[in-house]
Amino acid sequence: MNWLKAVAAAAILQAAALSPALAGENLAAIKSAGALKIGTEGTYSPFTYHDTSGKLVGFDVEIGEAVAAKLGVKAEFIEGKWDGLIAGIDAKRYDTVINQVGITDARKQKYDFSEPYIASKAVLIVRADNADIKTFDDLKGKKSAQSLTSNFGKLAEAAGAELVGTDGFDQSIQLVLTGRADATINDSLSFLDFKKQKPDAPVKIAAEQGNADYSGIIIRKGEPELLEAINKALADIKADGTYKKIADKYFGQDVSK
Repeated sequence: MNWLKAVAAAAILQAAALSPALAGENLAAIKSAGALKIGTEGTYSPFTYHDTSGKLVGFDVEIGEAVAAKLGVKAEFIEGKWDGLIAGIDAKRYDTVINQVGITDARKQKYDFSEPYIASKAVLIVRADNADIKTFDDLKGKKSAQSLTSNFGKLAEAAGAELVGTDGFDQSIQLVLTGRADATINDSLSFLDFKKQKPDAPVKIAAEQGNADYSGIIIRKGEPELLEAINKALADIKADGTYKKIADKYFGQDVSK
């Protein structure tokens, strides 16, 4: 039986010796192929969408291109519907997903995330001439335009607001602008995008939550070299001003924290 133990021990040692090479296998394959394959929706403005010419553009698209460039390869985007987008990583359709994927404990059990590259906060939006609502508590007894099933709607309800149901941000902001609602609690990134498109719109942020939700670049577990390379690329594009240039283009300010 001793020889069986010796064979088993040798197999364990061989596996241990191979594991670092296998761990770095995908990064090596990416560099060899000259392309980082990125899953994205292509229907989620301003993050990933098609412009009037049909070209895939957006904040996440440019972040993906910048990260790929730092890896010394090109970004190759593969579009898919949100419902199956992350599952495409498991199926090895692409190397990563860059599509505003929120970093959550549940997702971290199955996947690895880069350092956060964008943050969003719940913000309280009112008309520019509204002097009555300065805090979330001031919503008590006021009308707040909200998607009724969203977390933002729950926040408004908890603050004592009367909810006016909407289909989402665009309709909510219009109700505030027309005075049919006093306020809306919504996503800071959506508001910044709206103000970038319509800087003269008479709305403002009256208050914002302290806690932010973060998104990261998501990859399969067991690829530490790729994760390290992506994190270094993100740090580099922040250090050399590339990130700020992209953020200013889409949001008018730094949105990393």
